[in-house]
Amino acid sequence: MQTRTFRRTAVAIAVAGAFAIGVVSADRIAFHQASAAVSAAPTPVTSTTPVVGATLPDFSVLVEQYGPAVVNISVVSDGRKVASHGEDQDDDDSPGSDALPPQLRNSPFFRNFPMPQMPRQGPMRGVGSGFIVSSDGVILTNAHVVADADEVTVKLTDRREFKAKVLGSDKTTDIAVIKIDAKNLPTVKIGDPDATKVGEWVVAIGQPFGFENTVTSGIVSAKARALPQDSYVRFIQTDAAVNPGNSGGPLFNLRGEVIGINSQIFSRSGGFQGLAFAVPIDVAMQVKDEIQQHGKVSHGKLGITIQEVGQGLADNFGLKSPAGALVSSVQKDSPGAKAGLQPGDVILKFNGKEISRSSDLPPLVATLKPGTSATLEVWRDGKTKELTANVGSLDEGRVATADKAELGKGRLGVAVRPLSPEEKRSTDLEGVVVQDVAGAAARAGVRAGDVIVAVNNTPVKSPEQLKEIITKAGKTVALLVQRDDARIFIPVTLG
Repeated sequence: MQTRTFRRTAVAIAVAGAFAIGVVSADRIAFHQASAAVSAAPTPVTSTTPVVGATLPDFSVLVEQYGPAVVNISVVSDGRKVASHGEDQDDDDSPGSDALPPQLRNSPFFRNFPMPQMPRQGPMRGVGSGFIVSSDGVILTNAHVVADADEVTVKLTDRREFKAKVLGSDKTTDIAVIKIDAKNLPTVKIGDPDATKVGEWVVAIGQPFGFENTVTSGIVSAKARALPQDSYVRFIQTDAAVNPGNSGGPLFNLRGEVIGINSQIFSRSGGFQGLAFAVPIDVAMQVKDEIQQHGKVSHGKLGITIQEVGQGLADNFGLKSPAGALVSSVQKDSPGAKAGLQPGDVILKFNGKEISRSSDLPPLVATLKPGTSATLEVWRDGKTKELTANVGSLDEGRVATADKAELGKGRLGVAVRPLSPEEKRSTDLEGVVVQDVAGAAARAGVRAGDVIVAVNNTPVKSPEQLKEIITKAGKTVALLVQRDDARIFIPVTLG
C-alpha cells in the first residue's frame, strides 16, 4: 500500500517517551492467534495440586466445529504500491508508548507482517486469513491483508474458491469486510473480549507461511495493550504462535468463540517470538456493521494532544496518584476547544469511565459517532471540573475503501474526497485528496494521499468537478498534484 503522504491537520497525540517503533505491514501475509473450545478445562494449580497431574486442554472439538469457517485469502495487486499499515493514521487523541515496557519503545521490531520481497514490475501476490461471520458469505479479515488488492480470492476448507468483493476497509482499526457469492456457509460464534481473562487458553487457526488450516495455541498474555501507530485499538496480547500468513484469522477462546482478529507481532526475525496481538472482536463487529449499513466508518475525535501523567507531573498538579491523560495542546476550533479544554488539564474520566493511562482515552473517543455528546471529568487548578464536548469526526470526508476492481474501471481510477476546512486553513490548498487509486491513475504513478490541484491547468475544487473534467477529456490529461511539499505534473492516459 502506498503510504498516504498528504499531511493531515488533525493534531497527532504527543506522548511522553512516544515510541518510534517501526510497524511493517502484514499486508498480504496474514497471521492468526490461537484460541479454542475444549472438551476438558485445565485443572487449577494450587499448592496442593501436583503439577505433574495437571491436564491440558484438548482443542480438537473446537477445531473440528469451527475450523471450516476459517478461510484462506489470496490477493493480487498491480505491484506499484507497497503496503504499510499504520502509516496512514489521521490522528489526534493518539497515545504514546506509555503502555509498553521501556525496552520495547523505539524498537524496530514491531510489525504486522511484511510482504514477501517480489519484483516491483509484475503483479504482487500475497496470502492472508479470514473467517465467515454470516452464512451468506460475509467475511472479516485485516485491512492490510486486502489493501490495494486488484483481485481477492477466498478458498474454503472444502477447497471451493470464490472471487471476493471488498465491501469496505477501515485502516484505523485494521479491519476489512469482504463478501463472496455463496450460501449456507459455516460460521463462527462471536465472544465477549471484555469477559476474557489474562491467563486463559486461546487458539488461532490460519495459514502461516502458506500452510493452510494450521492450528496454534497459547494463553492471553495481557489485555488492552496499546501499540505504536495503532492508538485507537486496545489489543489482546497472546503467546500463541502467529506468523506471516496468520493476519486476519480468528482468535478463539475455550468456548469456541472468536474474541479477536490476529493483526500484529513483535519480532526481531519477522517470525513468531511469543508476542502476538489481536484486535478485539467487538471492535471488528462494530466496523462491520457500519460498513454494511453506511458504506463507511466514522470515528470520533476531540482535537487535542495528550501525554502520560508520571509521578513528577502528578506531584506538580496535586494529583493523589499518576493517572489520567494530560492535555498538552488543544487544536483551534476543535471539539475539545469548544468544550473548554485547556493545556494543563488532566482528563480523569470520559463518559464516566476512568482514564488510568493516556492510552485509555483515544479508543473511547474513537468509538463514538461524530456529533455525540460526551462528558469529561478534568483536573484543573487542584480540583475536578466537568465539561461537555460534542465529538468531532476523525475521518471527515473519508469513506471505506471501495472495491479495487470497480475503481479500476473508471477512466481515471481514483477515489477522492474534498479537502476539509481544517486542511484548507493549514495548507492554503484547493483541490481534492486521493484516497484510493487503481487503473490508469495507478499506472501513471498517482498515489493515495496526493492532492489533485488541477487537471489540464483547470483548478479542481470538488470531486464533482473532477469527474466532469475527466468525462469531457480526451485520451490524456495532465494532473497537477501536490505531494508532500512539492507540486508535480503527472501525465495520465485515460482508460
